[in-house]
Amino acid sequence: MSVLIETTAGDIVIDLFVDEAPKLSTNFLKLCKVKYFNFHLFFNVQRDLMIQTGDPLANGKGGESIWHLTGDDASPYFAADSPMPRRKHTRKGLVSMALAGVDDVTGTGACGSQWLIATTDHANFLDSRCVVFGEVAEGIDVVDKINDAYADANGRPFQDIRIKHTIILDDPFPDPPRLVVPDLSPDPPRDVLDSVRLTEADVIDDDVDPEIAERERRAREAASHALALEMMGDLPFAEIKPPENVLFVCKLNPVTRDEDLALIFGRFGTLGSCEVIRDKVTGESLCYAFIEYDDRAAAEAAYLKMNNVLIDDRRIKVDFSQSVAKLHRDWTSARRRAGAGFGGFAHLQRRTQYRDEDAPGTSGAPDAAMVFEHDSDLRGGRELASARHERERASPALSAEPSVASSRPRSRSSPARRRGKSCSRSPPPARRNDDRDRDDRHRSYDRERDRPRSSADRSSRDHRSRRDDGRDDRSRRRY
Repeated sequence: MSVLIETTAGDIVIDLFVDEAPKLSTNFLKLCKVKYFNFHLFFNVQRDLMIQTGDPLANGKGGESIWHLTGDDASPYFAADSPMPRRKHTRKGLVSMALAGVDDVTGTGACGSQWLIATTDHANFLDSRCVVFGEVAEGIDVVDKINDAYADANGRPFQDIRIKHTIILDDPFPDPPRLVVPDLSPDPPRDVLDSVRLTEADVIDDDVDPEIAERERRAREAASHALALEMMGDLPFAEIKPPENVLFVCKLNPVTRDEDLALIFGRFGTLGSCEVIRDKVTGESLCYAFIEYDDRAAAEAAYLKMNNVLIDDRRIKVDFSQSVAKLHRDWTSARRRAGAGFGGFAHLQRRTQYRDEDAPGTSGAPDAAMVFEHDSDLRGGRELASARHERERASPALSAEPSVASSRPRSRSSPARRRGKSCSRSPPPARRNDDRDRDDRHRSYDRERDRPRSSADRSSRDHRSRRDDGRDDRSRRRY
């Protein structure tokens, strides 16, 4: 008649006093069987007195018996065994059920689902408030661990200690008629997830040196940033480290050249490169440089000998480079030189639009692949479009559009429409021809007017001018 309680602090095995408290033992066993205590919090930790759990509300006001869950009892509480067990809390590890109240006449107490474990040998305070029905057989060290947990003023631990699972090792009692045993452990309810403070993964250790804790925090933050840069493509991989054969030299004199540093640092080993960083616009020195050796030993020797050395009246500083820019540049260049696929990877394919290759010319086909039109195809398409545009520009202009009035059947209309007025927005072609003839006549008239003439020509021109004026007057009177 035992139950295994798996908690976030460890496992506890409880043996039940089935002969002294059969009803209390039945209630506890059946609640464990239906996984009622899963995710319940040890919400009341009174150091060196007791640890309490079994309340889904985690405030000491909730809980219900197994008979209320099955619908056999309307009240969430049930009457404890009569007569009540008289075992006292005189031993550490005794398990008891909390009393919701005691009948003054019969002396019988009412219980629900809240239970507790005594953490001291002198817990006489609990004798009138709880009924003993079992004891801890294994896991007393886990009880001590929960007892030593840091808690707030209400007794709730700052780091949540919850029951993860309950396993019945021996059950001598029959199940109630309408008891439903779940096949799997239920998921935690939403209110339980919202009430979480610190989980078991959040380690609280006050013995850690603050400097070590800060160093670990910065290391985790740097690893997170490196992973983000790898996802964005700014780093080849998150675990990249700066090269160990490259030195960083700063506080240089602006007049110091690459050749000077190569001559000075070259005595420690073979140089791979020696470059003073300069401004891109002005070309002036930025007073720092990078020196690369073929091996790490030469870089270490140069670091030990050249730090704080005076060069060109400037005391320089030498340290190992922490930059990975060159590694990243080499990595990106290698990807570009690969040429195959996309981004330097042969197994990748660029894709931009959906097109059905299996059934061209059909719409709504189920097998539609996302295919990329490569740069050569796009360039060829642009060339075809440009050639078509040039042909259209070189082709002769289209003939004038036929008159709208001529294509329409004749119909009875007003005299104004019969005189040539059209309802179309564009003027009729005949009117456009008349305007063109009038403009040509005016231009020729101007040329004739400006050309020197004889007396006979001037008299003929005056006569023609008077005739045109009379025609214009008649046209104005008509309209």
